[in-house]
Amino acid sequence: MTDTITLTGIIATDPRVVTTEAGLDIASFRLASTHRRFDRVADEWVDGDTNWYTVTAFRALGANAGQSLHKGERVVVLGRLRVRAWEAGDKSGTTVEVDADAIGHDLRWGRSAFVRSTSAAAAPTGVSEAAAGGGAGDAATAPGAEAPASSSGGWATGGGPALDEQAPSAAGTAGEAARHEPVDVVERVGTPPF
Repeated sequence: MTDTITLTGIIATDPRVVTTEAGLDIASFRLASTHRRFDRVADEWVDGDTNWYTVTAFRALGANAGQSLHKGERVVVLGRLRVRAWEAGDKSGTTVEVDADAIGHDLRWGRSAFVRSTSAAAAPTGVSEAAAGGGAGDAATAPGAEAPASSSGGWATGGGPALDEQAPSAAGTAGEAARHEPVDVVERVGTPPF
């Protein structure tokens, strides 16, 4: 029987990516999930206990997770739960692992830009910049535009449109190959009240 679980938490270690001899990408990281509750006596939100998980992602999900996720970011993980007992000499314990089926940034805490990691052949060649989601006067996608920095610091964007949102260039240019490389664009927009 497979137990499916959905978790939210903070990445506690930078994802480690290993490629096997057969070419299988495997990424793993530790996830800290702390649930908050409202204390009516103190009239404030307080942290509960922290649960620790080892999250493992395979194949394309593992490769993309290794390039997109970093320590300290908040994520949502959907996967299959495995609880294992272990012994090493006179020590023993329990390990809680999640084999991830999906991983994404938790958008309650910030913004994230999606960059598709497919070949350039799938993109239509006659798409205008306006049809691709960015007009010439759109400050959010204008090249060189910077997102406002949050007063709480943290993540920052690279400014400008994501590489796959730019207008198509002539085939065979150097920018064609670079346009489809994954890019990490995340901005912290503040802390929710809960």
